[in-house]
Amino acid sequence: MKKYPKKERQTRLVQAIEENPFITDEQLAEKFQVSVQTVRLDRVALAIPELRERIKHVASENYADAVRSLPIEEVIGEIIDIELNKGAISIFEVGPEHVFQRNKIARGHHLFAQANSLATAIIPNDLALTTQATVRFIHSVKEGERVIAKAKVRDQRDSRSITIVDVNSYVGDEVVLKGKFEMYHTTEKSKRTEVK
Repeated sequence: MKKYPKKERQTRLVQAIEENPFITDEQLAEKFQVSVQTVRLDRVALAIPELRERIKHVASENYADAVRSLPIEEVIGEIIDIELNKGAISIFEVGPEHVFQRNKIARGHHLFAQANSLATAIIPNDLALTTQATVRFIHSVKEGERVIAKAKVRDQRDSRSITIVDVNSYVGDEVVLKGKFEMYHTTEKSKRTEVK
């Protein structure tokens, strides 16, 4: 891949970020064969926020109104895609506050919280509570890694007030957590029963 002059590189950088707001500075540096520092300087010159701010912006712009079962700011990680009662994806950046200081490995409750809050957010009701969760931690996650959680609602034949949500969390292509969450929620039928 050829190196671009500064002006052309900056134009292409804007296009790359518009196409994928979740592209990292490291990926951009590799794409344009420049240093990460050069990418950061280009972003500052173009007034493009860092990845974390871009994720927050996309999430608050697109999903704040969609999520009904809990306030968007209570979701652990940033929701980047959600289709209620079907599937959702969130990103969680593991920072120094999320790890054991001794070995820099992420504390399990943060990974669980990301998966559990995503399973809650996917439920299209005002009330959604976890009644049971089965979680397996497959691999340890280290400080600085990005965990992508993907939730999928299982097909349901009846209109019970329990929905099963499967959540798999990844670092790159590696599965780090597998979870099955049984979510209680109020359906229109159960609301009518409660009123009587």
